Amino acid sequence: MPTITFILPDGRREVADAAVGDTAMYAALSLGLDGIVAECGGNAVCATCHVYVEEGLSKLPPVDGNEDDLLDGAAAERLPSSRLSCQIKLTDDLDGLVVRIPERQF
Repeated sequence: MPTITFILPDGRREVADAAVGDTAMYAALSLGLDGIVAECGGNAVCATCHVYVEEGLSKLPPVDGNEDDLLDGAAAERLPSSRLSCQIKLTDDLDGLVVRIPERQF
């Protein structure tokens, strides 16, 4: 069961135990975290689940074209570590993933 740490805009850290196959977005929503809006429900059409991957970025698959386009239009500044949390499918290899939630999603 992978563990993911969310760093909130105020610096607090929240840790979720997630099932393999869940997304980082789903793990954030299950904790009720402010900052992950997920307007589209994880269908990769809104970019309101934007996160910055602090630890584990090299373990993620490359950003695909759709995610890339959405990140370009995200409200928060796009950084090299920017990802849509709905596109981060959790695996045992991602145990210990750490993501930072931007101050705003839209």
